[in-house]
Amino acid sequence: MRSPLKLSILLLFLFFKGYSQSSATLAITADDAKLTISKHIYGHFSEHLGRCIYDGFWVDPKLNVPKTDRIRMDIVNALVKIKVPNLRWPGGCFADEYHWRDGIGPRDQRPKMVNTNWGGVSEDNSFGTHEFLDLCKLLKCEPYIAGNMGSGTVEEMAKWVEYLNCGAETTVTNMRKANGHPDPFKVTFWGVGNESWGCGGNMTPEFYSDNYRRYATYARNYPGTPLKRIASGSNGKDYNWTEVCMKKIGTQMWGLTLHWYTLPTGNWSKKGSATSFDEDQYFNTMKNCWEMDDIVAKHSAIMDKYDPNKRVALVVDEWGIWTDVEPGTNPGFLYQQNSMRDALVAGTTLNIFNNHCDRVKMANLAQTINVLQALILTDKEKMLLTPTYHVFDLYKVHQDAKYLPIKFTSPDYVVGDKKIPALNASASIDSNKVVHISLVNIDNSKSINIRTALSGVTWSSVTGQILTSAKVTDINTFDKPGNIKIASFAGAKKDGNELVADLPPHSVVVLELK
Repeated sequence: MRSPLKLSILLLFLFFKGYSQSSATLAITADDAKLTISKHIYGHFSEHLGRCIYDGFWVDPKLNVPKTDRIRMDIVNALVKIKVPNLRWPGGCFADEYHWRDGIGPRDQRPKMVNTNWGGVSEDNSFGTHEFLDLCKLLKCEPYIAGNMGSGTVEEMAKWVEYLNCGAETTVTNMRKANGHPDPFKVTFWGVGNESWGCGGNMTPEFYSDNYRRYATYARNYPGTPLKRIASGSNGKDYNWTEVCMKKIGTQMWGLTLHWYTLPTGNWSKKGSATSFDEDQYFNTMKNCWEMDDIVAKHSAIMDKYDPNKRVALVVDEWGIWTDVEPGTNPGFLYQQNSMRDALVAGTTLNIFNNHCDRVKMANLAQTINVLQALILTDKEKMLLTPTYHVFDLYKVHQDAKYLPIKFTSPDYVVGDKKIPALNASASIDSNKVVHISLVNIDNSKSINIRTALSGVTWSSVTGQILTSAKVTDINTFDKPGNIKIASFAGAKKDGNELVADLPPHSVVVLELK
């Protein structure tokens, strides 16, 4: 970690390099802290895609790393550290071609299949239901299973729920017992299809809604395990999908999903490089990232019409930055590097979710290992933690804490004739009355001086941590895995009753007030 002295030297270096400063005034009140930032906003997603499961979580028995069965334990330990609350599996598009019976029983007898969505590679089904739930137990997190509506049947989904959750003696539960698990797994988070508007069946919202009600009817609540059924929701800005689902399904679902990815160029055919980009493309990336706030607000407004008591959660179970794959890698494996820019995308997006915690109750970054905006990258025995991982480490303090509203006007980040807000933030107070404020300065050249008034908060000291780097294109590599990491932050102080801090350009800062 950088020492406070080293951080002060960095700030002086940035100043003398010609960086200028802007300012912002914030107001935070704890007088009416009623909403909770659900820990499930900090969830993750692991699909049978590229090297996320195989060569990620689930490794060759001969690989010289600590393992439980074939689960890689250095990865598990890293994820336990950031308190991963839930893990979504088996997809993604893969979920709607996955038949759960192929992934149980003796591994050498499981049928092989082709992964038609991701690279056309062979899938040996050695990682199935039991392996996934063993992984979740090691991670100390809740499983979130996406059921197959696209190519499966109502009976198939119903039997999977029975296999997982039923305590009575049936042919299906006897199969579970024979496979080494006499007691029910008690899985509550249950997705009914995935991207049903696209790879999950190319359905209309009307057709999907009718089918959801049919499938959900037979996905039973077994004693002690009421299901949190999650409907397949909108593709980004498809507000009609949300309108139809809310009208036809209503509160017969626990949650409704939303998928939205940040594309650097905004163009799916050429998304842009993960590591080689200029300031104009960096600006466009952050502008596209900021769209999440408006998209969530508009979907929430539609949901409010049909569900004013906010019983149905908005579940953003696929989000993150999506770039072109790294040169020389399989395009179907979606392997991309992870830069300081991606950390700023993560910090900004999580602040957005925190600030919409009245409706957003769950979210899942895509994806955990070696795919898209990954937390962890591996190369045989080597493993590195990405800048995005460190953001989740910083923000874990918000999990299940009380939300504190922030009012402020951000200075602008300006590139040419374009501008977006340079600052975003969220705040919470935990059960010990400790306040945490997460602040992201996305401006690539200006530091931001903030002055914050706090109402209803008793505090006498402030400490902080920071994630930043010399350039937004900086990355962690297997040769230099600690190039970007969390450092202590000495740029905040108490000034009378106010909090004052200087945020360096392109930085993520979390302050703790006691």
